[in-house]
Amino acid sequence: MNTSPTLILPVESQVRELDAKLLLSCCAAERGYPVVIGSRAYVHFAIAGLRRGIYCAKSMRSMSDLMFRIIRGLGHDIIAWEEEALVHPPAEVFYSLRLSPATVRQVSHLFAWGEENRELLQNYPHMPPNLPMHLTGNPRGDMLRPELRSFFNPAVQEIRDEFGDFLLINTNFTDVNPYLPTLGLFAPAKDSSKPRQLGQAGKGMPRDFAAGLEIHKRSILNDFLTMIPVLEQALPGINLVVRPHPSEDHSLYHEVAKRCERVHVSHQGNVLPWLLACKALVHNGCTTAVESHALGVPAVSYLNTFDPTYDYDFQGLPNRLSHECFTIDELIAALGGILDGSASEEAPSERDVLFAHYVAAQQGALACERILDVLDAAYSDAGALPAVPFTQRLCAKALARSKAALTQLNMHRPGPNRRAYHDHRFPRLTVSDIEGRIARLADALDRFRRLSVRQRSEHLFDIVAKD
Repeated sequence: MNTSPTLILPVESQVRELDAKLLLSCCAAERGYPVVIGSRAYVHFAIAGLRRGIYCAKSMRSMSDLMFRIIRGLGHDIIAWEEEALVHPPAEVFYSLRLSPATVRQVSHLFAWGEENRELLQNYPHMPPNLPMHLTGNPRGDMLRPELRSFFNPAVQEIRDEFGDFLLINTNFTDVNPYLPTLGLFAPAKDSSKPRQLGQAGKGMPRDFAAGLEIHKRSILNDFLTMIPVLEQALPGINLVVRPHPSEDHSLYHEVAKRCERVHVSHQGNVLPWLLACKALVHNGCTTAVESHALGVPAVSYLNTFDPTYDYDFQGLPNRLSHECFTIDELIAALGGILDGSASEEAPSERDVLFAHYVAAQQGALACERILDVLDAAYSDAGALPAVPFTQRLCAKALARSKAALTQLNMHRPGPNRRAYHDHRFPRLTVSDIEGRIARLADALDRFRRLSVRQRSEHLFDIVAKD
């Protein structure tokens, strides 16, 4: 009988997280860990019935406090990294927005993307002094490495076959254009005479910072909606593909595309094959520009609306890794130079140094392997998990099931609801879909040939090594 603890890998945004967490799943299963991977919501629905293991969290916000306490009460341990580590607001805002003293105390191991992330986390005033922190890199960073490029080849070819030569326009305006109204910086006001409540994106953020960011983001969104048809007219012979953030309302962009001939809107699949297929990326403060730099794809940041508080102190990394354009004429000239080959290289060594400060493990052992080395040392078998009294586990099971029932009820309420939002961010997958991705990982790295995939339940899968 396998005595290794189960590795539980919840995925919130399929297009952003799944491939990287599948890579971690494969590396873990190869070492003997039973792995459960799938939709974060459905992991939480099933958590009371899962064999005790190690739950891998993507954030440590206050809204996760109850779920973390349930998970620990069930006898699971929690490890974590900060999914939004690469593009974050100033430290004092980041701490109130992304970290909670109560939630952080539930974590047993922290994994940092790079040196900048480690320094940021170490300086958190409420960081438990005995919480181990490991500079390992992140599985999403692994997917940027040259040896994984071939994993994306089929998708790259499909994209090029459909869109030909194209510019990729990435948007990140969930703060002011959310899929669900409550997801933005501010929730819609029920009573106009009272101050608006902070929405999910703004919870924990100082109100004045959130209000300024809202104004700034609305202006940039308008800049992009105006920019798209102008670029189509100024750059004949090239398609424009708008890729909205998974948590955005995409209808705004479809309305623009209806008025154009060579503008398309798509959010299908991981962004990395779209970057590998495009001629250049256009963005404003988007993490995609960090990935673009790693892949050697030109990135241009459109900063027609500019405020150093938000564009450098907050979104400085992706903007500094890009060619910065402050007017539409500068943007057209920069993209024209990229398309006709006349653009000059801009201090790549400085950008490489900056990138390396944020993203570790781009050479040598994969970040996935470095993370598992830590887990191997800390959890030699399932007996290394924390002991939890039987009565506490019973209470945690009851609470987990009650919370799951309430969430499922909310997922079926009339109108825009959590079910539609879930399916928007985590489209249905089959065992064959997972097996196909693992096969491409196996071909790229020449390993993972003896892994088995089983459907555990809706949106959840088991990955184990074959006997």
